[in-house]
Amino acid sequence: MADIVSKQVRSRMMSGIGGKNTKPEIALRKALFAKGVRYRLHDRGLPGRPDIVLQKWNVVIFVHGCFWHRHSGCKYTTTPSTRPEFWQAKFDGNVERDTRNMKRLITAGWRVAIVWECEIKASLSEVSEKLVEWIGDETGEADQRFGFQNHELGV
Repeated sequence: MADIVSKQVRSRMMSGIGGKNTKPEIALRKALFAKGVRYRLHDRGLPGRPDIVLQKWNVVIFVHGCFWHRHSGCKYTTTPSTRPEFWQAKFDGNVERDTRNMKRLITAGWRVAIVWECEIKASLSEVSEKLVEWIGDETGEADQRFGFQNHELGV
């Protein structure tokens, strides 16, 4: 199927799709701020430029879109029917980059949490409460309860 806009217009439209300050990310930030959590945003000095950085606790939080980062088993993880090879290569690259960045962060001593877009849509308050508890738990017990394990990456 031919595109209904020129290549230049499509390029401009696609470049306007931002990776920072998404609706789910802003919603989570507001919820964490309301619970007294203070943070930095998009630290360029860290691998993958995490969405939320809590230096005091050595914690980084990524807010991943289910479509782009391929949330396993999620209804938002669809593959476009046009040019499926192109999309699969793009998705594979995203997942590979995510894994590489998380391994580098963990090796550097950071605790990493990934929060999925669908989780925020389903229950922002539950997600934020779990995160606050996990952030304050330095024993690692909350890692098992809430699924923010670093060992999923084989580290």
